[in-house]
Amino acid sequence: MCEIKGLSNVKEEVYGALDSFVAWELEFPLIVVKKALKTLEDEKEWKRIIQVIKWMFNKGQGKTMGSYYTLLNAFIEDGRIEEAEELFGMIFSRYMEGLPRTFFMRMISLYYSVGAYDKMFEVFADMEELGVRPDGSIVRMLGDAFQKLEMMDKYEKLKKKYPPPKWEYRYIKGKRIRMRVYPDSKTEEATKGDPVTDELQEAESIHLDSDLEEEAGSGLDRNVLDDASSGDLEYV
Repeated sequence: MCEIKGLSNVKEEVYGALDSFVAWELEFPLIVVKKALKTLEDEKEWKRIIQVIKWMFNKGQGKTMGSYYTLLNAFIEDGRIEEAEELFGMIFSRYMEGLPRTFFMRMISLYYSVGAYDKMFEVFADMEELGVRPDGSIVRMLGDAFQKLEMMDKYEKLKKKYPPPKWEYRYIKGKRIRMRVYPDSKTEEATKGDPVTDELQEAESIHLDSDLEEEAGSGLDRNVLDDASSGDLEYV
């Protein structure tokens, strides 16, 4: 799979190389492809990630929530916002009752970063309607948006409904650590100023797979794979 790194961004060239890679395989090498995607993600090769996942989906393979999230993140990082919104809308409409919180977090952080507060509030409203509890980073982004828009009544309601937790989990060098929260600490202020922190990104990249394993236990990923076999989502 490493050979594709040196190719151009022409779809036919990349797809041809990938087809050659799997031509003599008795079974689709899903584990190898996902390892390659992880390497590309570490190297921030967003365009190549998009191409590989689209190719994989067109083969009817790998339509798990983890792959969908990787594609969503790659669209956002590559500045392809409309495609990210289309993908999120499709996933949300199909799997809303079991959609991991991480998807909502990614869209809210996107809309916060570009100042699209109306869309941000819509995603949050969907979260609340589905009973998905926001974490501290989402609450801080919403609170900051309410203050910027001088919507202080909504800001106060938000704080009352979701008060700062006394404890929260943070990811330090890949390990999940339970820490006491001090609202007046510098860490808290820094996070409030820039909610899209390295901590959130690290938590997503390291722990998304384990979170999605829990979803798979409820049968969610089985449904996604069934969709893959029927070819409901085609990328070309």
